[in-house]
Amino acid sequence: FMFARDITTAQASYQNLKGDVTDALVTLETELNKEIAAKGDQEKSDDATATFEHIKEDAPVTRIVATILRYAVDGDASDIHIEPSEKKVLVRFRVDGVLETSLELPKNVQMAVSARIKILSSMRLDERRKPQDGRFSATFDGRKIDFRVSILPTNYGENIVMRILDNEKGVTDLEGIGISGHILTVIRRMLNEPFGIILISGPTGSGKSTTLYAMLAEMDKKTKNVLSLEDPVEYNIEGVSQSQVHPEIGYTFANGLRSALRQDPDIIMVGEIRDKETAQLAIQAALTGHLVLSTIHTNNSIGVIPRLINMGVDPYLIAPTLKLALAQRLARRIKTGTGREEPINKAMELMMEDDFKTLPAKYHDRIPAGRTILHPEPSPGNATGLKGRIAVMEILEVSEPIQNLILKNASEEEIYNVARLHGFMSMKEDAIIKALDHIIPYEEMTVFGSKVGMDDIEDEESIPVNNSPQNVDIDAIIKNDENTNS
Repeated sequence: FMFARDITTAQASYQNLKGDVTDALVTLETELNKEIAAKGDQEKSDDATATFEHIKEDAPVTRIVATILRYAVDGDASDIHIEPSEKKVLVRFRVDGVLETSLELPKNVQMAVSARIKILSSMRLDERRKPQDGRFSATFDGRKIDFRVSILPTNYGENIVMRILDNEKGVTDLEGIGISGHILTVIRRMLNEPFGIILISGPTGSGKSTTLYAMLAEMDKKTKNVLSLEDPVEYNIEGVSQSQVHPEIGYTFANGLRSALRQDPDIIMVGEIRDKETAQLAIQAALTGHLVLSTIHTNNSIGVIPRLINMGVDPYLIAPTLKLALAQRLARRIKTGTGREEPINKAMELMMEDDFKTLPAKYHDRIPAGRTILHPEPSPGNATGLKGRIAVMEILEVSEPIQNLILKNASEEEIYNVARLHGFMSMKEDAIIKALDHIIPYEEMTVFGSKVGMDDIEDEESIPVNNSPQNVDIDAIIKNDENTNS
């Protein structure tokens, strides 16, 4: 969901970005004009690549890229998009899940910017017909930031997306990512189980990996051997042996899981269960006394059960091993200490009554007593009144009644009806609670329909990354270039 004023206020957040990049563009244009003027028409035509090779390391281009990276990091962006069109290059930042148009670059710098990013990411400069993936690190104010880079050829040039991974922020615990109340209690109890499987479901970008990392952060790593299989390793966690799979050379999640089981583990985190082989190995690991954490693509938490069955896992194996199924999406949260409070209207009240009417009365203490919500209000340095995102969740605890239904191969509706009697709450209901607790705006609940879930969820593709990423000092680049031009 996107507020109408987001588009109009996004530009204001990056006014200095435009000014800094414009300075570099003026310098670059002057140098390009000198370069072109020094060549004859024939030489210019035959040696266009030479000019390109010359400018790819020029200070103005380096400064443009460094400035874009700097403002993205300072603006708490999660991704940078550099998108070529027929006459310009659009730079967009994804902040709190929303893509914001931040800058337009002239078309003539497109190849130079692309080349600079390829150099940083150790990609092939001459390859413009195939997608490429890479990685590099940069230093901002002494902080090391990783960038995971994907380049995709398009009809107007190479589309570049950079995922920002801030290792300095570290991995927080479950409370740190906004999980609280009943859900927090259940998750922590399940993490203390000696064996079994905990599965997290949700679409790409719903925070599944963040939740997995938060779970690992709460593990007792002093007395237990914790291993993880990831694609790729995004954050380093002290006390966890993290291994990155490489499907292109045959090191898959399934093969990695076989090897991990020979490492005497207590807890294994598998980045994703994508196929029958991985699912069966995860079940086998749980049956032999290991706690397995992983993700899976389903519409909701209850859908995890039929998904495993459809993969070829027998119900009699799922019932004793699956401990918890969790589904989540992300909602934008109101900046702490801001917002305009107002009572909910009659329509909201009726909607809430309709959603909670089937929840047994003994579980109504989970619903906040207050009946007010907050509307985000702009504040100095924040034009939207929103800051960060929080997971909206539903959890299915696989109790004995649910186990019996799994053994009977019951439908999702049958499982839901029994789970509801034991206090199951949907993602929409969790969103309502977070709105009444003044954590998210009421409008964010429009993300969650009456039947929570997504009709079509695409599998996340593995993203191979360069194992020897470069590390550049962004502050030094900008400072040195300014000294050169002064």
